[in-house]
Amino acid sequence: MSAVHPLPAAARAAPRRRTLAYAPPVRRAVQAASILAVLVLWHLAATHRVDLGVVTFANVPPPREVLAAAWELLQSPKLLNHLGSSLLRIGVGYGLAAVLGVALGLAIGRLRVVHDLLLPPLEVLRPIPAVAWIPLAILMFPSSEGSMMFITFVGALFPILLNTVHGVEGVDPRLIASAKSLGAGRRAILLEVILPGAAPSIITGLAIGMGTSWFCLVTAEMISGQFGIGYYTCESYTIQNYEDIVVGMLLIGVLGMGSSLLIKRLGGLFTPWHRPRGKA
Repeated sequence: MSAVHPLPAAARAAPRRRTLAYAPPVRRAVQAASILAVLVLWHLAATHRVDLGVVTFANVPPPREVLAAAWELLQSPKLLNHLGSSLLRIGVGYGLAAVLGVALGLAIGRLRVVHDLLLPPLEVLRPIPAVAWIPLAILMFPSSEGSMMFITFVGALFPILLNTVHGVEGVDPRLIASAKSLGAGRRAILLEVILPGAAPSIITGLAIGMGTSWFCLVTAEMISGQFGIGYYTCESYTIQNYEDIVVGMLLIGVLGMGSSLLIKRLGGLFTPWHRPRGKA
């Protein structure tokens, strides 16, 4: 009687992984159902003015009123002013952070001298929240626009920088050694080995940095802005337009999610060789 050899662990797990996967239309339906469930819970809590003691929905507007306020904002010229101001600040602050963060990350990850000189002070500055930078930014920059762009820059810089450093340090040393043995110079190693190997981590940092830049921008606009989505949200609270508060919050969420998703999609186009874990 022949011996029965057990299947490898990977082979035994393969059928189970396939049963957990489902078609894209089903996946979209599940995602839509989750959003619908949140809207239903929100509607029930707001219309019945649920009071849980710790948190109350007595003053929270229901989705119907928020939708009406959003439609009114879409028809108002104020939307373009607020949206244009926020997008300009994000574009300048985040763009500078992306360029400087990737460049510094490559240098810190590759050169020990730069690592020892720059990383310690950057690590000291990294835990400082964006709100703590606002008074200093107001003192440093003569205009409120400059200070808000700086806050956005600071918020995006550190996720991009640290993910770039992590990606560079995670490149397999054997790939670098192989490239050197084939006669590749420093420039070729950087462009053809380091950058492709670190690209997935860099893209992750860029996506995270976009989200944190929106968070920091809204915080700055609430304090020192005159236009922008954050200013609109804060002003709505001051004049007690509660529906507009939720509209501003949702607009921030949609813009932040959309811009981060755009960066991930563009990054996927530039890194076709990379497939995230857990995705078929």
